[in-house]
Amino acid sequence: MCKLREDNRTNSDLRDVKITTGFTIHAEGSVLIEMGNTKVICTASVSERVPRFLKKTGKGWLSAEYSMLPRATEDRNRREASMGKLGGRTMEIQRLIGRSLRASLDMKKLGERSITIDCDVIQADGGTRTASITGGYVALAIAINKLIKTGKLEESPLVSNIAAISVGVVKGTPMLDLKYTEDASADVDMNVIMDSNLKFVEVQGTGEETTFTRKELNELLDLSEKGIEELFVMQDEAIARG
Repeated sequence: MCKLREDNRTNSDLRDVKITTGFTIHAEGSVLIEMGNTKVICTASVSERVPRFLKKTGKGWLSAEYSMLPRATEDRNRREASMGKLGGRTMEIQRLIGRSLRASLDMKKLGERSITIDCDVIQADGGTRTASITGGYVALAIAINKLIKTGKLEESPLVSNIAAISVGVVKGTPMLDLKYTEDASADVDMNVIMDSNLKFVEVQGTGEETTFTRKELNELLDLSEKGIEELFVMQDEAIARG
């Protein structure tokens, strides 16, 4: 019999996932994504201008910003704004979100406009960057649908869904969608981002406490593909709700 994890999941189960659309009233696209106890507000804001390096190219752009509320974690963290600069972890994560979601777009079809994806973590229990990417795509797709509905776009520039999940080896066992206590004790930790053609956008894998074999890597990638395919279904259902 398979031994269950702390939250009664098997090793190949996602946490409970909930995507609430229209979570804020002003952004062109907004969602609250909940993956277990991790909760992230993702908004997509559209601007009818592009960075200077893209002017007169006919191409659009997407960028992302990420932040964590001071008491999203067990102990209060200082707001980075109060320290006058972004931390290295924040910069790394928002660049990852931006890279990942740009893979979902044909920038020529987007035209000379910019979309900013804001991901604000209100409660963290592991997997905040992967939840931000998964929820950020839904907010982006809703914003694109609004541009089409209002006649600002003739056709969708979206080329594929993008979703992400964490996997890891915990006490010798490969596991899907790590919560914080699992992540903190993982021997191997990995974040996997894929598109809906099941092509990899990015894989971040580290042997935190030990090395890992090709067999273990394959097992982790198989787990991540299974979880991401489930997330694609949830994304499409949320986008249909708008």
